[in-house]
Amino acid sequence: MPAATYEWVATYDRIARAADDAAEGGPAEHIRRVINVTLALLAILITMPLTVVIGLLIKLTSPGPILYTQARVGVDRRQRGDGVPDGRRVVDYGGCLFRIYKFRTMYVSPGDAPQTWATRDDPRVTPVGRVLRKLRLDELPQLYNVLRGDMNMVGPRPEQPRIFALLRDQIPSYELRQRVLPGITGLAQVNQAYDTSTDDVRRKVGFDLEYIARRSPGEDLRIMFMTLPAVLRMKGW
Repeated sequence: MPAATYEWVATYDRIARAADDAAEGGPAEHIRRVINVTLALLAILITMPLTVVIGLLIKLTSPGPILYTQARVGVDRRQRGDGVPDGRRVVDYGGCLFRIYKFRTMYVSPGDAPQTWATRDDPRVTPVGRVLRKLRLDELPQLYNVLRGDMNMVGPRPEQPRIFALLRDQIPSYELRQRVLPGITGLAQVNQAYDTSTDDVRRKVGFDLEYIARRSPGEDLRIMFMTLPAVLRMKGW
């Protein structure tokens, strides 16, 4: 076996084992859960005045709800170490679907819009929404998702079901990133800007799998500290 191929197989196995350990849970995951709930509660208390102001601005400047919700693909705990699915789901979404919460940053459109990536200069975005997106403040309601157990503070970003299905078919090992809870921020978000192509997503998946392979409370804290500078540079997500 060529050295490069052997190195890739070893890396894949290491990531797969780490993903299986995370999916199985255990004392380390319980500790991580306590840390995430504590941090989410503190963040909610600290940002409460800001969220009130944001809510008022959204309501006063464009018709529609303050919050926006959307189905996203969450953690997949079906696969075990032997790689055999448990067969509970009829439709394989790639993980447990959940409703993600954000501050609404777009104009309300009638009917069900198709699932598409938002672009940096998306004309659907409101003036207030553009500021919220630049500063990532539209993500603040996801602290509630952390309390619900849908997400962690740090992890791979959750994707829309239809887009997830397309990426899973195009990018090798994409499904491995679903073995841990998705996050508000992540290693990919602090290292790379908005996705504009499938190649961008491939690079982000590489960061996601690197995070899974070495995830720990210390690594989570390191990424959280890296998030603010990334936001101020208007980089990531």
